Amino acid sequence: MFVLERKYADEIIAHGRQEAPNECCGVLAGRDGRVEKLFRAVNAEKSPYRYNVDPHDLLRIYRECDARGWDFLGIYHSHPHTEAYPSPTDVHLAAWPDSTYVIVSLADPTNPVLRAFRIQDGRVSEDEVRIEG
Repeated sequence: MFVLERKYADEIIAHGRQEAPNECCGVLAGRDGRVEKLFRAVNAEKSPYRYNVDPHDLLRIYRECDARGWDFLGIYHSHPHTEAYPSPTDVHLAAWPDSTYVIVSLADPTNPVLRAFRIQDGRVSEDEVRIEG
């Protein structure tokens, strides 16, 4: 189960809406399975079909996480026009096997859908998402 405070779920949705029609992306960091901070990142691809965390943002995020003893608990991105499920590109490019991949679908802008997945060795498994607060 992936536990996410309401403020972080709302921030992911807001980020997705702001970047539409392109995908947004970012990192959820913390320790002991508890998200302590959401890092918005620039999508270096500037694309409605794929994302890539800008290398400068990634370095900035890594440095802060290292200084605070945080782990990458989740990598999030949006699907502006499709369901909240990892695309073949998402699966192929998944680089953090120990992190949860959080996807928000904005296919129905009035009803965003947030789901979480593990992607390991090309296999996708869904984690239940519990939003608290």
